[in-house]
Amino acid sequence: MFLIYCPYCEEHREEEEFHPKGQAHIARPADPEACSDEQWGDYLFFRDNPRGIHHELWVHAVGCRKFFNITRNTVTYEILETYRIGEQPRFTAEHPEGKPADKVAAESEAVSRQEGVQA
Repeated sequence: MFLIYCPYCEEHREEEEFHPKGQAHIARPADPEACSDEQWGDYLFFRDNPRGIHHELWVHAVGCRKFFNITRNTVTYEILETYRIGEQPRFTAEHPEGKPADKVAAESEAVSRQEGVQA
């Protein structure tokens, strides 16, 4: 068993309280009616399965019941970070050592200004 940090409760809790919900940062098609069956099927069913750093959507099912993102290394199972919905990850495949905090804050602010996005 290991502990996962909930960015909403702001504490480490046992892994049994959480449930993975799939890949994070999946953009819904802007106009679903205009999608072909193949495009819609790709959106609904196909996900990345990388070896290395991967962003996942999780829910704190037994605690606050809120969704959040985890950056995890799929090779080592190490959780590199947890962050709220609407925030940007610090660790990516392009930046495995982590981006500077000020750059992440600027990206998160830009995303939060987009219509329909709430942090």
